[in-house]
Amino acid sequence: MQFRIDGEEVVAEAVGEGGRGPFVADALPTDGHGALWATGEGRRVVLGEPDCTGGCCGYLSVFVQRHGGVVEWSDWQVPTDKVRPPAFCFAADQYDAELTRALTDRAGAGLQE
Repeated sequence: MQFRIDGEEVVAEAVGEGGRGPFVADALPTDGHGALWATGEGRRVVLGEPDCTGGCCGYLSVFVQRHGGVVEWSDWQVPTDKVRPPAFCFAADQYDAELTRALTDRAGAGLQE
């Protein structure tokens, strides 16, 4: 699974060649209750790992939290020697719509867990 923000693929940039992002089933579970859904409580979400595994060099993760009408991705943790992405803010209604679209596309494509 890829994550594009402003046209840039965030996971590939931060985990390096040979790394991977989350499996679709983890990021967009069919019950619709994935970690990417932003709440006021916030949570850390693992988005990727280098080819040597996250247990070796660390995972790419971000803190996802909703602040009223804004969803923020911040406080990135990155694998050893990788570049930390900047914080990103998204309009909450557009963020929710994109997650819904991705979940609908996944269900329509017949992707299974």
